[in-house]
Amino acid sequence: MNRLMARRVRRRGAKFLGFNAMALTTVGRKSGLERTTPVGWFPGTDGSWLVVASAAGAPGNPDWYYNLAAHPDQVRIDVDGKTVDVRAEQLHGPERAQAWDQITTAAPRFAQYQVKTDRELPVIRLVPRH
Repeated sequence: MNRLMARRVRRRGAKFLGFNAMALTTVGRKSGLERTTPVGWFPGTDGSWLVVASAAGAPGNPDWYYNLAAHPDQVRIDVDGKTVDVRAEQLHGPERAQAWDQITTAAPRFAQYQVKTDRELPVIRLVPRH
């Protein structure tokens, strides 16, 4: 399903579970191979994109999160018909709190995901590389 959805998102943009969706391509932390998965995103206040490694509130982070952490400068997104090389930055402290408020206001289900798990859901900012 991820491959089919990622292909659709690449071509023309899409909604994923009611959210704006992008195809997120990372480099596998173990394999070194490119991995693409569809993820929902939210607009950052600075022209970046925000994604949440929620895994719908599962006990562990999704695999793509670990790939981002291992290779934050080897990330590409396909969003709104464009391909953009980005750098992944995990948000902490007040920056995360501000982004989290924005995300949970736009999509209250993320607050429900947070309640389902003991881990703090990572919020990642994807910034274009120039």
